[in-house]
Amino acid sequence: MQRFDELDMKILTELTRDASISVPQLSKNLNINSSVLYSRIKRLSKRNLIKKFTIMVNENMLGLNIKATVGINRDPKRKDHIHKELLNIAEVRSLSEVTGRFDMIVNVNASTLEELHNIVIERIGKIEGIQNTETFVEMQRTEKDPDYSEQVY
Repeated sequence: MQRFDELDMKILTELTRDASISVPQLSKNLNINSSVLYSRIKRLSKRNLIKKFTIMVNENMLGLNIKATVGINRDPKRKDHIHKELLNIAEVRSLSEVTGRFDMIVNVNASTLEELHNIVIERIGKIEGIQNTETFVEMQRTEKDPDYSEQVY
């Protein structure tokens, strides 16, 4: 396992909060030289600790107000086919193979409950090899940015 120091963790924490922050501003916030910061960020990216810089879209402004988690049981022989078909559904945001009562957990975004119903019943449920589904509609979400600076890894 690779080791990362306290400065690496502070950089990660700050970039997690706002990846659009400029190097000069971040170096000022962390009280380190800009060239040192730039080389650290480059090193963290090269070592694949930072996988990408991205944005978070406010999907509610796009009308995607319904977020749901779908638990799926499937035929294990159809795993690859099901995985591929799920990724072809635009409203599917992520899928995970899990332990427990489901084989997979799929996160879905939709505009309305009716649209969610159609996605789950007409699209996901009709994929060959899907045995059953159970849908959990998100009522409220509270998110927290990780603080990596509290620990050294």
